[in-house]
Amino acid sequence: MTSDPRALVHGIAPLTARTEPWMDRLLADPERCVQLLEEFGSPVNLLDFRPLERHVRRLHEVAVAQGVDLGVFVARKANKAVGLIDAARAAGAGVDVASWTELDQSLRAGMPCERIIVSAAVKDRRLLATALESGAVLSIDNRDELTDLIEEAGRSGLTARVALRLSIVAPGVAATRFGLPAQQWMHDLDSVDTRHLNIVGLHFHLHGYAVADRVAGLREAMKTVPILRAQGHPVRFVDMGGGLPVRYLADERQWRDFWYRLGSEPSRLTWRGDTLGMTDPTADRPSPEVYPFWQPLDAGTWLHEVLTSHLDQHRTVAEGLAELELALHCEPGRAMLDGCGLTLARVAFRKQTSDGEPLVGLFMNRTQMRSTSRDVLLDPLWIRPDGGRPPSEPGDGFLVGAYCIEEELLLRRRLRFPAGVGRDDIAVFVNTGGYLMHILESPSHQLPLAATVVADGGSWRRDAVDL
Repeated sequence: MTSDPRALVHGIAPLTARTEPWMDRLLADPERCVQLLEEFGSPVNLLDFRPLERHVRRLHEVAVAQGVDLGVFVARKANKAVGLIDAARAAGAGVDVASWTELDQSLRAGMPCERIIVSAAVKDRRLLATALESGAVLSIDNRDELTDLIEEAGRSGLTARVALRLSIVAPGVAATRFGLPAQQWMHDLDSVDTRHLNIVGLHFHLHGYAVADRVAGLREAMKTVPILRAQGHPVRFVDMGGGLPVRYLADERQWRDFWYRLGSEPSRLTWRGDTLGMTDPTADRPSPEVYPFWQPLDAGTWLHEVLTSHLDQHRTVAEGLAELELALHCEPGRAMLDGCGLTLARVAFRKQTSDGEPLVGLFMNRTQMRSTSRDVLLDPLWIRPDGGRPPSEPGDGFLVGAYCIEEELLLRRRLRFPAGVGRDDIAVFVNTGGYLMHILESPSHQLPLAATVVADGGSWRRDAVDL
């Protein structure tokens, strides 16, 4: 029997995921994978944060080459492991936190306050008070939030370090729920007591991955900086949020072929012929409902394109930042966790639907490997431990999970199992560290959440978030 985890399963139109060396070493040891599931349950989320330092270093190299002072703040919401904070700090990065718990964990883990930005979409008084006391920067989104912050600052006598979140209104930039237009902020600041506000930055959050949208945001922010400085606010940075791209797939040709075939034979490739919201099979992002698992740019080349794009006919973004003596901040999550996670799950059963569709059930549920994307377009890997029970005949199948609903599909793509499926087999979902493990996980049916397990030298241990 082959020990190659790629040989036992693939999509009808294959979508082969990139892997890291640590993943290949672990999966070459089926018995160790069995032991991890026996110790921590199924599914188990495995995290090795060593690739993160490489990603941070790459972004800094790109920025330095353009004369830009870059601050990388890893989006904590991308993964709940406390080990992510430790890895970010060790790599010289900060964290972007989206709740009081994320802020509290970051402070307790020793992250310096100057390396924390609080970007939560909704901020209660406890979060505002803790950020004030710690000295973390608060990204303020709206007038009501500003009012609450001023009241908290006045009560405590502390000065808040603030980044105003801008709503970017420009041709081609999608409408957003985040922030306010610069003109609205100027009006609101004129009507409140700013004695306890220290506006140190401007911040924006944009949907998607378009370089042109980030340039439009930076252009608007840099126009606003001199106005705030003239009012006495020491604006030192512009934060362009996240959205740095990740290439999950090893081969662009597979990405193109999948969408071409989905357009011509959907019932052969997906559950009930689901076209996954496809609008243009030739586009880099053929469906707006699915993450672009293959992209023409990776995070480093994307940042280079942003910095070398022109603000106007005379200056690039990098030159504009230098003229204003501004640092550039960013808040990548997925791009920093690229290659940092695997999810393992045991096979539970093999069967067919009442109309003959083959199913492979796993001991997990669909929220435990899911983001806001309509589907995860990466082939799983497959492990068959020695001495397992005999597999079924070769054939196709859909992966389903533990929730008692008809559409409990872990992947919406039809998979092929050239050597069948065994009861003791292990499904491996690749590169799940960024947004796929935790962003939507649910304990519905009172099923336990997956254990979060981190690499510790040559062994594995449960992350502090589970303790």
